[in-house]
Amino acid sequence: MTEKSSIVTENPWASLKRHTNARIGLGRVGISQPTDKQLAFQLSHALARDAVHIPLDLMRLAGELIDAGLEVIALHSRAGDRQTYLKRPDFGRRLDGDSAARLKTFAEGETASDACIVIADGLSSTAVQSHAGEMARRVDSALKAEGLSVGPVCIVEQGRVAIGDEIGELLGARLLVLLVGERPGLSSPDSLGIYYTYGPRVGLTDAARNCISNVRPAGLPLAESCERLMWLIRESQRRKLSGVTLKDESGDADALDGTGSRNFLLE
Repeated sequence: MTEKSSIVTENPWASLKRHTNARIGLGRVGISQPTDKQLAFQLSHALARDAVHIPLDLMRLAGELIDAGLEVIALHSRAGDRQTYLKRPDFGRRLDGDSAARLKTFAEGETASDACIVIADGLSSTAVQSHAGEMARRVDSALKAEGLSVGPVCIVEQGRVAIGDEIGELLGARLLVLLVGERPGLSSPDSLGIYYTYGPRVGLTDAARNCISNVRPAGLPLAESCERLMWLIRESQRRKLSGVTLKDESGDADALDGTGSRNFLLE
């Protein structure tokens, strides 16, 4: 039996793999990829497809939040099913009639809260199922620690980022935090995105939002993500804005005094 080491030509970049999950330094067998690397690619591709198409277990997620003492409202976008959601992005940006009506009725009987947390399945139910519950709990606690009132957590099926603007406007919230499953990559099927908006209302563009991306254990840890979000929220309230005019400078002090993360290319 031929030993693998005798047929696989290793790539000199292989040592850099300790810094990234990206597919680098794969080596080769003749002009082809090694079999194990090809199989790993196919598995990652399958996981990415599953992240997009497997339905969010809304009841399980809602149960996690309710057990943590949070109030939950289940909503749905105008996209009736997954295929419609993928083909008509505009339908995923607005609530369906029943959801909008229920939210209006709820808001009429409640005093508007300072902040609203929205969870949308987006393009990765895997990310939302894995991380959104814990992230919502962290954000809720952090907001309340700042003396802010927080409304119910709204979970939206077939939702995109902009749907948070309608929810925030209907609830009369000044601050909107939206957690959404990001488009899965071949090494990151569980990446969660956090979008923050000051003064949410229908018709805003991405220029009015701040985004914290790649939130997951193998990317930006949940605790650090929450810290960055709270820095943005504090600065946002001081300046009464969010989006492109509000830059995340929470890590600038570390960068200046040399205590921040080193660039692996300089090692």
